[in-house]
Amino acid sequence: MIALTDIHKSFGDLHVLKGTSIEVPERGVTALIGPSGSGKSTLLRCVNLLEMPQSGRVAIDDEIVEFTPTNRPSRDAILRLRRKTGMVFQNFQLFPHLTALGNVMEGLTTVLQWPHDRARQRALELLEKVGMTAKAEAWPSNLSGGQQQRVAIARALAPSPKVLLCDEPTSALDPQLAAEVVEVLAQLARDGTTMLMATHDLRLAATIASNVAFLDGGEIVEAGPARQVFGAPRDERTRLFISTLTAQTSLPDA
Repeated sequence: MIALTDIHKSFGDLHVLKGTSIEVPERGVTALIGPSGSGKSTLLRCVNLLEMPQSGRVAIDDEIVEFTPTNRPSRDAILRLRRKTGMVFQNFQLFPHLTALGNVMEGLTTVLQWPHDRARQRALELLEKVGMTAKAEAWPSNLSGGQQQRVAIARALAPSPKVLLCDEPTSALDPQLAAEVVEVLAQLARDGTTMLMATHDLRLAATIASNVAFLDGGEIVEAGPARQVFGAPRDERTRLFISTLTAQTSLPDA
């Protein structure tokens, strides 16, 4: 079970999330869509507590973290929950002083204390999975944006997280490089990887998401199967958002 319940998050006087709740089905892909400033990336980052809610509850399996205005969870509770997640950032965030292989190994050897040979074998398997075996010894500066993002995905998958979190995974890429990343994510979806992604790329969401939640003004306006939300949205705000962003391009069949 992966669930966020009644999440409130403010930055100063700006109330970004207003009692937002969502459940993420296992072995499926849930896409958070909505206009800029709707709260989708903030909600995503609340899952692994990169953003700390002022109140609410975050649950991943048996790890449950409660927030109240007067109570902050312990560091140990935060770390236990974070270890159940893997994070793919918009701008890759690879370590520039490590090769592609070294980037994927780093968390395994440093955080999980795996032996070098075991970590190397796991890293090589994941680089093969994302089509980057030939670039295992390349430095990030010598990789294209699409290649860097594929390495970042492999790194996020290294500790076998319960859920893979993707924050605008294609927004920093041109269409051709984005297509490489979409194919990797689509294969992970076919393999049954549980994913939650925040994206403004409706083509990405329609290609791989099984479920979609539309946010506006810090609230979930509409949520359901991707085919229903994209094909027959019930709320006028959802309908307007989708029609506006698809005016210049057509979506694949959901």
